[in-house]
Amino acid sequence: QVQLVESGGGLVQAGGSLRLSCVASRSILTFAAMGWYRQTPGKRRELVARVTKAGNINSGDFVKGRFTIDSDNAKNTVDLQMNSLKPEDTAVYYCHAHPYWGADYWGQGTQVTVSS
Repeated sequence: QVQLVESGGGLVQAGGSLRLSCVASRSILTFAAMGWYRQTPGKRRELVARVTKAGNINSGDFVKGRFTIDSDNAKNTVDLQMNSLKPEDTAVYYCHAHPYWGADYWGQGTQVTVSS
């Protein structure tokens, strides 16, 4: 069983920055892709950004250059640097790992709250 442990969420003012970190319990090189999703009450979980093993990055339209995802194979981490945060970025952010076979893995989620 893979564990994904997130950290770095919290409360920040609009225009501020946060860095989320996710550490996996096994090598991230064993996953086809890793990334971050977010969810607000009553809405579907949506992609924030993800990086494939090949290094390709996909992100949600709302990111618009504000967020950066990067991975560290030696530390088994995937971090999300979020800049120019807006109140509408308020959500629970989930780390996600997509294996080559089997079900996806999710972290427990970390709350990000952006005040206006």
